[in-house]
Amino acid sequence: MRAASGRNRRMAYNPASLQIAAMDIMHTIDLPPDDVLWEQVLARQTGTEFLYGVTTMGVFCRPACPSPRPLRRNVRFFASTESAEEAGFRACKRCDPKGDRARIAQAVVRDACAFIESAEEIPSLEALAARSGYSRFHFLRMFRDHTGLTPRSYGEGVGARRLQAALSQGDRVADAVAGAGYGSESRVYEKTGALLGMTPGAVRRGGQGEVIRTAFANCQFGRLLVGATDKGVCFIGFAEPDEALMGDLRQRFPKAKVTLNDPALAGTVQVVLDFLREPKQALDLPLDLRGTAFQQRVWRTLQQIQPGETRTYAQLAEMAGNPKAIRAVARSCATNPVSLAVPCHRVIGSNGDLTGYRWGVPRKQALLTEERRLSRR
Repeated sequence: MRAASGRNRRMAYNPASLQIAAMDIMHTIDLPPDDVLWEQVLARQTGTEFLYGVTTMGVFCRPACPSPRPLRRNVRFFASTESAEEAGFRACKRCDPKGDRARIAQAVVRDACAFIESAEEIPSLEALAARSGYSRFHFLRMFRDHTGLTPRSYGEGVGARRLQAALSQGDRVADAVAGAGYGSESRVYEKTGALLGMTPGAVRRGGQGEVIRTAFANCQFGRLLVGATDKGVCFIGFAEPDEALMGDLRQRFPKAKVTLNDPALAGTVQVVLDFLREPKQALDLPLDLRGTAFQQRVWRTLQQIQPGETRTYAQLAEMAGNPKAIRAVARSCATNPVSLAVPCHRVIGSNGDLTGYRWGVPRKQALLTEERRLSRR
């Protein structure tokens, strides 16, 4: 009787089904046999719904843990951190299966980002590290892991957004450049493509003379907004209130004429909704993408990643033909205006973690999980 109650208490893996407790509700999920789970451990697969314990070490890990693979005979599978801990295992410090270290790091990075946003000039790495209480090396690694950027690259992005916002409001180029923290107009024009994707004058016009048709719909993540010009879809956003989604679109095209609830977009919206419900193939739509030549190349490369697959930023940079441009690739992903059609949710951190996503990491996880489920059919 004790053995039976022990099995229930540990909720050990059963090849037919697995019961896990979450928020006082019991959910039953079907998982593959042990040998399939073991293959996922060997492949360091991300987005999985189980953990594995190593009996010789007394720790439990995510399948994507970067630690050396244990021997198969020393591995047990668990459905949750609770069941692993009840069986006497402790959380691995490398892959952080409980997310404790990740939560601390996220708080540190959020504080650093807020500090950079509020500063007139980009703070030094030394100042940011001292503020966080970590060494320069440790802080830089945390920041890069969670944002895909270095603090300087993030600060340059903040300056570019300030510049773009000022130009979009109609400020004189000289005033906008000074207000964004750049020393001279020549610095902006020297790297105008990297900063803005177009000349300051074009940004200042803000889509003047253009018409953008829009349509809203409900999806499983909340509200969905699709915007399109005569050339193709120029904006896809979701999981935010209508005002926030429309504000994002108008910020990108502040002087364009925006028409609401255009019935001609019904078919396009339905294609996006169908993809969200069953993302088993690429979202194929005519697109109107505006960016630098490099951004365009990164966005086209993202479209080559098939549903159910992921790439790291380093792998994406290599696919785009510039292996050293990892930070620029991350910035291009962050400025992607047509989520889902250009699937930046399929890019992950070098350690397998899901890094920041414009529409929220939980949505990124949900999209990847569903894509992988459908790809296994």
